[in-house]
Amino acid sequence: MDKWIVVKFLLIIGFTIILIAPLVKADDENDWYMRGENAVKIGQYSDAISYYNIAISINPQFEPAFSGKAYALNQMGNFSGALNVSELALAIKQDGRALNAKAFALFNLQRYNETVTAYNELFTVQSNLPDAYCNQGIAYENLNKTDQAIVDFDKCGQLDPFNLIPWYEKGRVLLEIGKPQEALDAFNRCTQITIKNATVWNYKGEALLQLGQYQDALDCFKTATSLDPNYTDAKKNIDLAINHGQVYLIGTPTPTLRPVSAITPPTLVPVTTETTITITTIQPAQTTEIVTIPIQTETSIPIKTTYSPLPAWITIVCLFCVAFIVLRMRRQ
Repeated sequence: MDKWIVVKFLLIIGFTIILIAPLVKADDENDWYMRGENAVKIGQYSDAISYYNIAISINPQFEPAFSGKAYALNQMGNFSGALNVSELALAIKQDGRALNAKAFALFNLQRYNETVTAYNELFTVQSNLPDAYCNQGIAYENLNKTDQAIVDFDKCGQLDPFNLIPWYEKGRVLLEIGKPQEALDAFNRCTQITIKNATVWNYKGEALLQLGQYQDALDCFKTATSLDPNYTDAKKNIDLAINHGQVYLIGTPTPTLRPVSAITPPTLVPVTTETTITITTIQPAQTTEIVTIPIQTETSIPIKTTYSPLPAWITIVCLFCVAFIVLRMRRQ
C-alpha cells in the first residue's frame, strides 16, 4: 500500500508539471529579436547579429530580425552585408527600417544615384527622418544637383531645427555656387546652434570675405583660431582679410573645400533623433566624410505568447487522471 501511495504521488507531480507547461515561456523569434534589440542599444552589434540570426533560423520570414541585422551591420561598417540583408528584409515586407538601412548602405558605398532612389522610396513610407534628408542632400550634391540638395537640407532643418548638419551643408553648398549672402544666413544659423565649431566660423568668415565685410570676416577667422590654434587655413584667412581690408579687393576669394560628403559637426542638444556624431575639426582644404547614423524606426512586434509542447487533449486527459487519483486517495 505504501508503494501505491508513492506511485500516486509521483503521478500527481508528473501530471502537474504537464499542466503548468503552458505557463513556461518558450524562446521564439520574438525573444531572440528583442535580445538583439537590447544588444544594439548598448552597442554590442556582433552579439545582436547572433541573436537576429537565431530569430531568423526559427522563422525565416521574420522581417524585423532581417531589418535589425541590416542596421547592426551598418553600424559595424559592413555596408555591403547590410545592403544584402536589407534586400532580404524588403523581399518579405516594405518596412521603413529596412528601407533606411538599404539607403544608408548605398550612401556609404557612394552609389549616389541608387541612394537618392532608395531614400525616395523610404519617404513614401516614413517622411519624418531628418538625417535621411541630410544624407540624400549630400548624395544630390555629389551628383552636382545642388538645387535638390538644398531642398533636402531645408527639409532636414525644418524637421530638426537644432541639428547643425543641414545648416552647415546648405551654407557650404551656397558658398560654392557663388551665393555668399544666402550662405552667410545659413552659417549665422549654425552659430546660433553652437559657437564652438571652428570650421563653421572659418566658413562664415569666407562668406563675409566674399561680401567685402573684411573686419567681420577677420573676427570670424580669429574666433576659429581661438577654438583651434592649429587651424592653418583660418590663420591664412586672417592674413587675407587684413590684406583685403588694408589695400583693396584683388579677385574674389573662393572656398577651397570640395568635399565628397560632409564634415562631422559636434553633437547638439537637444537631439531628437537617434544619431551619433563624432566631434572633429575639419580643415577647409580637406575632403571629409559625414558620419550620420541611420534612425531606428519602430517595428511592430507581435505580443509575446506562451505555448505548451503538448496537444490540448493530453492536458484534458491529465486533468481527469489527477482528479481520479485524488478521489481514490480520499476513499482510502
